[in-house]
Amino acid sequence: MYQKGDVLLSRLTFETQSRSDTFIQSLYGDIGRRIAASPSDVCPVDLTYSLLKMAQTQTCGKCTPCRIGLEQVAGLLDKIKSHKATMADLDEIIRQSNQIMETADCALGKTAARMVLSGIETFRKDYEAHINEHHCTTNPQRTIPCVAGCPAHVDIPGYISLVKNESYADAVRVIRKDNPFPVACALICEHPCEHQCRRAYIDAPVNIRGIKRTAIEKAGKVEAPKCAESTGKKVAVIGGGPSGLTAAYFLQLMGHQVTVFERRKRLGGMLVYGIPDYRLPADMIQQDIDCILSTGVEAKLESNIGNTPEEIKKLIGEYDAVYVAIGAHQGKSVRIDGEDANGVLSAVEYLGKIGDGEIPDFTGKKVAVIGGGNVAMDCTRSAIRCGAKEVKIVYRRRKEDMTALVEEVDGAIAEGAIMMDLHAPLRIEKDANGNVAALIAEPQMPSVVKGGRVSPAPAGKGEVKIDCDIVLVAVGQGIEWETFDAAGVTAQAGRFVTEPWAEVASLDGVFAGGDCVSGPKTAILAISAGKVAARNIDNYLGFDHKIKLDVEIPAPAFADRVQCGRVNMAEREPLSRNHDFDLMEMPMSDIEAAQETNRCLRCDHYGCGMFKGGRELEW
Repeated sequence: MYQKGDVLLSRLTFETQSRSDTFIQSLYGDIGRRIAASPSDVCPVDLTYSLLKMAQTQTCGKCTPCRIGLEQVAGLLDKIKSHKATMADLDEIIRQSNQIMETADCALGKTAARMVLSGIETFRKDYEAHINEHHCTTNPQRTIPCVAGCPAHVDIPGYISLVKNESYADAVRVIRKDNPFPVACALICEHPCEHQCRRAYIDAPVNIRGIKRTAIEKAGKVEAPKCAESTGKKVAVIGGGPSGLTAAYFLQLMGHQVTVFERRKRLGGMLVYGIPDYRLPADMIQQDIDCILSTGVEAKLESNIGNTPEEIKKLIGEYDAVYVAIGAHQGKSVRIDGEDANGVLSAVEYLGKIGDGEIPDFTGKKVAVIGGGNVAMDCTRSAIRCGAKEVKIVYRRRKEDMTALVEEVDGAIAEGAIMMDLHAPLRIEKDANGNVAALIAEPQMPSVVKGGRVSPAPAGKGEVKIDCDIVLVAVGQGIEWETFDAAGVTAQAGRFVTEPWAEVASLDGVFAGGDCVSGPKTAILAISAGKVAARNIDNYLGFDHKIKLDVEIPAPAFADRVQCGRVNMAEREPLSRNHDFDLMEMPMSDIEAAQETNRCLRCDHYGCGMFKGGRELEW
């Protein structure tokens, strides 16, 4: 302070970030990336201990539970890790963690203790194995993170290295060894593999889906592998979606004659009847389907097996094995008054018509879409392309709570959709002719967390009237299970009940998988279910066929891995793509693909044990 005349003044200065602050923030960013990319088979005791030690650095240390209690819990966890603990030590961890939760002054100590307790509750057997058997139950030969993250377990480093060498056809062959839908997955897969990519330790995950797109764009037509010698066995597949066609493909390669029964005009299931052309063009998905059919799979279209229980039983009796993969093509109701109004359409019905080439004309109409998943975004973006004057997304939770991919939500908004999150639909008003007049919604606010998710609650702001002519309901899908249940394919809570190996417990030789078992999921999960079913049906029929691959994977180059930005997929400008159903996503250039493939760390050779010393080419 200084004095000027009779006035006492104090000097203020601008605060600038110190080098230590910058380093700490960088360190936290690095830790966050490492946690996000942490493989699923990491030791839970090890991970809990590490996170607890990090939590200790964040607490102020003023209260005894944090200052002393967390340190004692960490010491006991270290004792378990060192295989020196007893069951009494585990009980003591639980006791102290509960005490910290009850007595800590701030949330940091409470949440740290809650994390420990949740870990013990979830991984109790792992803790007991450390104590009683002196070993970790996780796989010591850690699998490659991206391969483990892919439900179909595609050899991702293998095909990336082939794309890097410009061996595009071989890259497609590597993908097809485990997934007969390389084209579809190159365009619409939710790429869970990227969430496990260890490149995130350095900068950002490799754009795996984009590299797959490069492979299919450059490869041209790649013939399917030759089928094994005929076994004389016949297998029926009910449902021509991704799960059914995957099972058919692999079973046909194994030498069994497969017949696919599909009730619609086209094969592909929700890939055709649930995903619009601007994301997955019909001619491109047909490339995958044609390859599957080229193996000798027979397809019977517009064949609705399941009209009566007797029809299903007859089919089961005519084939050596049956795989039920009927998908989830029944739209669910939002259960509000006025849902019977003219102009209310389920997402399944609406997208199904578009899949058959029947493009609705919404010119000049106002559309409200209820839902927050990828299907809701497909409905929204399709409605804009159908000429709608205005499209609003009405969702009862927050935008960040939507289950849709972030890029799908952002894309819909960029194309002109209006987001109305935190609005719960109450009822649909009709005009004098029974047509939709308006959707009435109630504003919500974020409330308590239930099941790890922020739940909505009325905000007390009164009702909101949303003028509209069309309401598209995208709140989930179900299966048409009643007839199958009557035929012996047991259903529970609207899904078929199977053993872990996909066989229906109530019927010998009948298997089921995909959305009709798991509920509506992603295409890659349906593909994975079909692959599992094919292997187990083959075993049921008395065989143990191996799918072999005659492709040499390039050896990794010894090179430093410097930090490098990720190449993301570019899209056509929103205002040029929102009026047509042409493919909106652009492929990588040769230069972009070369840089992105070079970012792969080749975890198949460095840091993981699955493929060291040569690849296992069979499954």
